[in-house]
Amino acid sequence: MIPEENRFDLVVIGSGPGGQKAAIQGAKAGLRVALIERERSVGGACVYTGTIPSKTLREAALALLAVKRSAGFLDVKLAEQTEISTLMARLDAVLEAHERLIGEYLDHNGVRVFRGRGSLVDAHTVAVQSVRGEDTLLQTEFVVIATGSRPRTPPGIPVDHENILDSDSILSTLYLPKSLTVLGGGVIATEYATIFSLLGVKVTMIDRGPRPLGFLDPELVDRFVKHFSEQGGIWLGEREIDRVEVGRLGEVTTWLKDGEAVTSEKMLCALGRSANVEGLNLEKVGVEQGKYGVIRTDEHYRTSVPNIFAVGDVIGPPALGSTSMEQGRRAVCHALGIDPGAPFELVPIGIYSVPELASVGLTEAQVVERYGGALVGRADFGEVARAHIAGHQAGMLKLVTGPEGGRLLGVQIVGDGATDLIHVGEMALINGNDVTVFLENILNFPTYGEAYRIAALNLHNKIAARAEKPQTANVHEVA
Repeated sequence: MIPEENRFDLVVIGSGPGGQKAAIQGAKAGLRVALIERERSVGGACVYTGTIPSKTLREAALALLAVKRSAGFLDVKLAEQTEISTLMARLDAVLEAHERLIGEYLDHNGVRVFRGRGSLVDAHTVAVQSVRGEDTLLQTEFVVIATGSRPRTPPGIPVDHENILDSDSILSTLYLPKSLTVLGGGVIATEYATIFSLLGVKVTMIDRGPRPLGFLDPELVDRFVKHFSEQGGIWLGEREIDRVEVGRLGEVTTWLKDGEAVTSEKMLCALGRSANVEGLNLEKVGVEQGKYGVIRTDEHYRTSVPNIFAVGDVIGPPALGSTSMEQGRRAVCHALGIDPGAPFELVPIGIYSVPELASVGLTEAQVVERYGGALVGRADFGEVARAHIAGHQAGMLKLVTGPEGGRLLGVQIVGDGATDLIHVGEMALINGNDVTVFLENILNFPTYGEAYRIAALNLHNKIAARAEKPQTANVHEVA
C-alpha cells in the first residue's frame, strides 16, 4: 500500500527545462506534483555540463573579440597553452546561482523533489531508487518523462575523451588546442565551432548537409557561414566521412570519401544524441520508442500510453531549452484540458553561435508554402547605427508577411544580440500586429531594435512600389 504522502496527481521524471516547466504548470493548475532528479543538482545534467559552461566560455570569446575590435591596432592573442579553466572563472558561481534559483522556484510552487532514479512500475506507479538502492513508490494520475539525452558516438568515430571529444568532454580538456575538427552541423557543433574559432583555434567543420543548422532560414545561415569563414573557420559541407584515425602524437585525421584529409590537434564529435531512457522500463509499460531510443509522441506530447507524456531531448529535435520548456507546459495543459494559448510556432529559437541566430514564427519558405507567396522586409545591420558603434555589422533581420503584406508572420535574425532582439518580434506575432507597428512606434536610438523599423520600411516600400503597377501573379518577394 502506497502511503498518502506519496500519492500525486503528476510525477515528472527529470528536472531539466522541460521537466521544470511541466512541474510548475501542474503546480499552478492546483495539482500535487513530484519531481524526480537522479543528479545531485536540480536543473538537468545537460544544463550543468553543456549549456551553462559553453555559454560562459562564449562570453570569454566575445570579450576577446571586443578587445580586438576596439583596439584594432593591437595584435591581441591568447597565450599558447592557455588553460580553458582560466577562461571560465565565473562558472562555479553561475552554476550555484542557477541551482539555488531553480530550487527556490520549485519550493515556492510546492513541488516535492525526490532524489534518485525514476522508473515506471506501471502506468500509474513510479519507483524512485535512492543512492542506497532503496525504492520509494509514488502513485500518480499523470507522468511526464523529461530525462534528456547524451552525446551519441557513431560507429567508426573512436571517441576517447582525450583526443576525440564529445560535447560532455570538450570542456574538460586542459588547454586550448591549436586546431580543432568539428564533426556535425547542428546546434552544438555550430556553437562550439564559433567559440573556439574566436579564441584563436583553427576550426574546420565537416558535415553531410549543404549548410549547418538546416532547420533555419537558409539566407540567415549563409550569412553565418560567411562570417565564420571571414573569422578563419572552414566549412566543409556535403562531405561524407570515410574514417577517423588518431596518430602517434595524438593528432586526429579525418579521411573523407572524396580523398581529402583534415588533420587537427583535437576533434569534437557532435553527430547527434541518444535519449536517456535506460532503466525507465518503457517496454514493460508499453511506451513506444524510435531511433536512438527517442520516445514517440503525438502533437500533444502524449506517448502510446494515454496518461504518460514525454518532452524535451528525450523525444528528439529540436532539443532546445525554449522548445523543451514549452513542450513541458503544453503537455500538462493538454493532460488537464487547458487551452495552451499561442501556437507552438511562436516559441522563439535561439542559437548561441557567433554571430547569434534566432527565429520565431514562420520562415519565408513556410509562408510561401502556406499562403502561396511571401513579402519580405530586410534590414542589413550595416544600416543600423548601434551595429556600427559596436563593430557588429555582419547581421540581418527579416520580417516575413503573406503575399499581400500586412500581418507579421515570422521574424528571423542573424547577428549580435539576435537571441534577445527576437523577443520584440515574438510579442508582435503573439499580438497579431501588422508590420506597420514598427513604423508607428518609437524604438530607442541607437539600438539594434532600429533594425525592425528599417525592415518594416523596406517592406512598406515594396508594397508601395507594387501598388503602382498591376500584378499578374502571386508575389514571392526575393529582393
